[in-house]
Amino acid sequence: MLTETQQAKGAVGATAPGGVPSGSGSRGDTPAPGRWPGRPGRSGRGMSRMRRNDLFWAAVFILPTLLGLVVFYLWPVVRTLLISFTETGPFGGSEFVGLANYRELFGDARLWETMLNTLKFTVVALLGIPVALVIAALLSTEGLRGVRIYRVLYFLPVVTMPAAVGLIWRTLYNGDVGVINALLGLVGIEGTNWLSNPATALYAIAGVGIWLGLGTQIVIFLAAIQGVPKDLYEAAALDGAGRTRQFWSITLPQISPSVFFISVLAVIGALQTFDLIFVMTGPTNPAYPQTETIVAQFYQRGFVENQQGYAAAIALVILVVIVAVTALQFRLQKKWVHYV
Repeated sequence: MLTETQQAKGAVGATAPGGVPSGSGSRGDTPAPGRWPGRPGRSGRGMSRMRRNDLFWAAVFILPTLLGLVVFYLWPVVRTLLISFTETGPFGGSEFVGLANYRELFGDARLWETMLNTLKFTVVALLGIPVALVIAALLSTEGLRGVRIYRVLYFLPVVTMPAAVGLIWRTLYNGDVGVINALLGLVGIEGTNWLSNPATALYAIAGVGIWLGLGTQIVIFLAAIQGVPKDLYEAAALDGAGRTRQFWSITLPQISPSVFFISVLAVIGALQTFDLIFVMTGPTNPAYPQTETIVAQFYQRGFVENQQGYAAAIALVILVVIVAVTALQFRLQKKWVHYV
């Protein structure tokens, strides 16, 4: 028989404080990490449910934009590609002709002439960027009065219809009653019929295109210049740098992303120019062959001559040219664009 002391020690070893059996602390009975005794682990299912809910609402908000891109952008490109392999009959219908439209297109000398005209127009249109940059720098001068009025005046052409602008400038460029020739006559310069002269027609229209785009460019440049830290100018002034030096060393590098952005928009817009040239010259103008762009050639073949397959091939060439030029711009921007 056990003594009373041995019985007391056995009772203490049989149970832990709190009434938990001493054997319950073994490794086999230890609850799994992340779980509480008596409650099954639901953290994994809870996270997955939350993630599914986030993905669902993300899809709800993205789907309308995605549908718009597919319906209004991707499908027209695919449809144009399919049409470019066909030839439209004189009474409707189409016939598959393979690459015949592309062979005819690249063998057409008129294609290369319109491409050259488009390239000239684009190069001249890019000259508006430094003009807008200088104007924006002047308007950002501290203490300048009437800045808001200047902004409104420069932005007015942006909200004006290009067709209306073309009609107004066609009157201004008129060789007989135009205001431009009248002003040149006051200083002893004999003007010309700007839109009928093959040597000046394209550049005169490009000047109007620059005037149309100045408003948007100036607004973007003004916002970029106002975002440049003022302490940079103060430090440069203490070092003896003048306003011209500050512009080249501080302002221009700081706003180089905006310059790049505007240059991309300007190039894409210039490569797609049609309405302004068509309104200001038109097919009956003797200088029209020197101003006809590749988009105008697309309109002529597709809507006037009803050569839809050939016009679709021109449209795809335009798309490829725009994508290639834009990709080249993005590649070159690494050398001169500074992201702060």
